[in-house]
Amino acid sequence: MEPGVCADPVYKNGTLMKRILPAIWIAAAVLGSNHLAAVLFAKPEAIKVPGVYLDCNPRQIDIHFIKEEITFVNYVRDRQAADIHVIITVRQTGSGGREHSIKFLGLNSQKGNDRELKYYSTATDTEDQRRQGLVEKLKQGLIPYISDTPMADFISISYSGAGAEKAARASGKDKWNHWSFQVGLSGDIDAEEYSKNWEYSLSLSANRVTRESKINLWTFLENEKTIYSIEDEGKLEEYISQTRRAMFYAGYIKSLSDHWSLGAFFDFFSSTYDNADIYYTAGLGMEYNIFPYDEYTRRELRLRTKLEYTRRRYNTVTIYNLLEENLFRQQLAIFFALKEPWGSVGLRLTGMAYYHDFSKNNFRGDVDVSMNLLKGLSVHVSANYSRVRDQLSLPAEGATKEAILMELQELATGYEFSLRLGLSYRFGSIYSNVVNPRF
Repeated sequence: MEPGVCADPVYKNGTLMKRILPAIWIAAAVLGSNHLAAVLFAKPEAIKVPGVYLDCNPRQIDIHFIKEEITFVNYVRDRQAADIHVIITVRQTGSGGREHSIKFLGLNSQKGNDRELKYYSTATDTEDQRRQGLVEKLKQGLIPYISDTPMADFISISYSGAGAEKAARASGKDKWNHWSFQVGLSGDIDAEEYSKNWEYSLSLSANRVTRESKINLWTFLENEKTIYSIEDEGKLEEYISQTRRAMFYAGYIKSLSDHWSLGAFFDFFSSTYDNADIYYTAGLGMEYNIFPYDEYTRRELRLRTKLEYTRRRYNTVTIYNLLEENLFRQQLAIFFALKEPWGSVGLRLTGMAYYHDFSKNNFRGDVDVSMNLLKGLSVHVSANYSRVRDQLSLPAEGATKEAILMELQELATGYEFSLRLGLSYRFGSIYSNVVNPRF
């Protein structure tokens, strides 16, 4: 026996070849000799399956479902090992549906081969309908990366002509003229031996969104009541916590160009927590986006200013000995967002001051950064800070111990701050094709 030849009896005297040669000739007759030769004798690198790195929010996208439904690619855990970087971002549409922006970025063997698709779901679609539609759109986007590989021989394309014609006929009709409405009612009851909580809320909204303008109308009512039973010296005492909140908002936004927009706003607000009996606010605003608005899924840098008039009536006299007042205030804001293959950055800076006294102001900064530093190594930082100098509605009588413990009213503060850091390192197999739902 020659070195390197397996000693399995099936190889003796050419037995294996005698058994498989008839099968090869039959397959050649059916498939064609050229095609069969390409499959049987192709070099391993010639049939390499493209690697895909999915970059999306798992709370919005069912990644496991995608892997189960799209099996003609390899899913990898690290972007640097991928041939295709797929970035999926989700935003709500004016009608209450969702816009899925899908960017395909070519890497390694597919470098420079980039494209973008969008998938829209309606507000009435179920979760399964949304994920099925997204999978179909992903398949459409991946086909160009497969078409020039041997994997293309195993891909079939179907065309639903009747459905396409029906969709084309319906695309120009909208009996609601872009208006969408939503009504929501929710309630919650929690009970233990020494505490009981009731909460209900009602929400109504109407929206009309086109490329030329946007109208938003919504209202919200909320009522919450909690009863605590505390035993003190053999007696059971009850402490009641009750908060109410009501809001109404109306806004009209006009698109002036690819970079400019103008807005008008009105809102009503009432809250026991904020010592607000009735607040009426009306304002005008203008916004400029350094980048065209159409690029919002990848990058945006918006500068916004708003001028507002507020009529306030308080539940109780404030620390400034006022029960009602008229106020003018100015707001400036900067919004920056960037999503690239290496990660994403979000920054928001807002400043506000009252004209009657500029020392009554508020500054807030929010930052959110997610980065892939090295292969398998990623870091996430989220932080916000507020410098608070605008608490005009604080009650003069202060807060009782019960109100503080049960969070019944706003408390005086000079700042608010939070910070969250995360670091993760993943190593081992780069493939993540298998989905196992057990346990």
